[in-house]
Amino acid sequence: MQTVKDAGALLGPRRLRLGSLSVGPVKHLAEERARLAELQWNTLTVRRIGATIGAELSGVSLSDDLSDETIDEIRRALHEYKVIFFRNQPLTPEQHVAFGKRFGALEVHPFLPGNEGVPELVRFAKSVDVAGFENNWHHDVTWREVPSMGAILHAIEVPDSGGDTLFADMYAAYDGLDDETRELIDGLDAEHDFMRSFGLGLTPERKIEMRATYPTVVHPVAPTHEATGRRYLYVNRIFTERIVGLPDDESAALLARLCAEAETVEYQCRFHWEKDSVAFWDNRAVQHYAASDYWPEIRIMERASVVGSRPIR
Repeated sequence: MQTVKDAGALLGPRRLRLGSLSVGPVKHLAEERARLAELQWNTLTVRRIGATIGAELSGVSLSDDLSDETIDEIRRALHEYKVIFFRNQPLTPEQHVAFGKRFGALEVHPFLPGNEGVPELVRFAKSVDVAGFENNWHHDVTWREVPSMGAILHAIEVPDSGGDTLFADMYAAYDGLDDETRELIDGLDAEHDFMRSFGLGLTPERKIEMRATYPTVVHPVAPTHEATGRRYLYVNRIFTERIVGLPDDESAALLARLCAEAETVEYQCRFHWEKDSVAFWDNRAVQHYAASDYWPEIRIMERASVVGSRPIR
């Protein structure tokens, strides 16, 4: 009797094109995956989640006045895993802000409501009457001249199921491009704008006012991370308007291809929230997507965003 072999054994460890689809192992993740597996930590216990992205950290209370050594390790973990998670972290708004300030000055968002009395905390209070529109892949505030370095999100109230947040590794997205595309985008810039999203609810007068404060900005398509020295993909469907210097049709086609690469499942991890969970993500190295699958239940989160620096080529 002839043994039937798995097609994977016959085809070998390679990527295949099936029409417009690519299937098979995403091999360029292997080196980073192996590197992360060898990391050692002094003050933290780490459980990795995705192949190259995401780790749950324990052995630390974020409400404490943490030592500089612990803060340095958390910062290092953020750079290594791109997004880090903590469970069972009951934080007051003041403690949330104090922890965030250990990593830099905090932003005040001009469009989103803040926690009453604590303007540094954006409050996302979703319910039957307030829908969640964050279910798109994006970096935060790329329409700022100086976007966020990172964001720290605290779960106040969450549904039993649904409402997960997904994160995607933008180093992996850049590395997954073919050599010709990487060479092309290394010298390109993209225009970013708030108007398509946050402009929707503004009066004409307010649009004029906010446009004067936040004109369209230009950032590299593939900046170099100032802490890691690695290139990452920095375009998204919601805030990136066009590639500078390309005809409209070529710009739209390239943006669509780059955004599709950023949405590759193998570059992602997914976090299921519990009350008092905390996520801290590197807003340069990852994009995120808040699943809007819990309506009409209540989901209340608060976010502190750490001021960054202008993306550099």
